[in-house]
Amino acid sequence: MKILNTHIPTKILEARNKRITANDILESVRQILDKDEQREKNIQRTLSEGSDLSNNEFNIDLLSSEKIFHISDIKKICVLYRLRFLDSNYFKGALPYEALIKIKEIENTHHIELKGFKIMAPSKLFKLENADDPLLFAPIGNDYFYLIHSWGKDLHPFRKLLMWPFKEIENLLITLALFSVVLTLMVPDGLFSPHTTTSEYIMTFFFIFKGVAGMAIFYGFKKGKNFSSSIWNSKYYNA
Repeated sequence: MKILNTHIPTKILEARNKRITANDILESVRQILDKDEQREKNIQRTLSEGSDLSNNEFNIDLLSSEKIFHISDIKKICVLYRLRFLDSNYFKGALPYEALIKIKEIENTHHIELKGFKIMAPSKLFKLENADDPLLFAPIGNDYFYLIHSWGKDLHPFRKLLMWPFKEIENLLITLALFSVVLTLMVPDGLFSPHTTTSEYIMTFFFIFKGVAGMAIFYGFKKGKNFSSSIWNSKYYNA
């Protein structure tokens, strides 16, 4: 007589059916899925409505040190790359599903309900009042924040260099001065006299610098622009 091999899936199904009926287990799974769906909706509502909560009751022993950042570190990067750090309710981009999964994982691990979400991203990704790469944070307390998830493409490698003139007024003046020097050197020799002297070069430089600076100021006021150090955490378009 041939001895049949034991089929484990069949055996586990038989054991389950002795414990609970198929209809009951389907109902239990449906309740679990409905509860999880409602939980995701609650998280999305918290993200879209925002919260004034300044800290979450994290279990410090379960936090990853490389994901903890002080507000001064966040400000430094925002200023360097001209980014904003604002409440999640100002974010107009779509949060990936992976972000919700990360939030649920952290809530399950720490047995808390996260609130007070912040997002670091370029200005164009926020719904600013009067008006590339988001990072989702939750406050820990005492100006410390925990990085939950990041998504999107990396910033362009030249973004830091391109945004350097807008960091502070000193940076802008240096940029305008260097640009004016280049324009001065492009002025043909002998345009104002047979042989251009050093004093004439200096006068030409100041004339060009005044014109370039005037256009920069006009553009800045017209567009309501400000320096990165002033807008990194501002919710206003023309802050």
